[in-house]
Amino acid sequence: MSRFNVTQRLDIAVVRATKMHSSLSKRKISPHTVRHTTAMHLLQSGVAISVIALWLGHENMATTHRYVEAYLAMKEKALARLQEPNTRMDRYYPSDDALMQFLQAL
Repeated sequence: MSRFNVTQRLDIAVVRATKMHSSLSKRKISPHTVRHTTAMHLLQSGVAISVIALWLGHENMATTHRYVEAYLAMKEKALARLQEPNTRMDRYYPSDDALMQFLQAL
């Protein structure tokens, strides 16, 4: 199957999917978009980076490592949006020394 044919079939699929999900009409979806999205989903699912590199046909692992960097950047952005919980951590103090007495008796 040629690149043109893959793009053509994807365009047909996007037109069909747009009928159910109108937000797709505002997006440019290419075979590369599908390839990149699939690689990111595999990475997020815990698939080894070497397996993803083989699946994508990358000759160099450095090329695939970009996905790891993008994934870490996504995590960093998500963590930056979190707020510190408004709770006070109290130190635990046992009510009696039963444990210490037991240990010393050994």
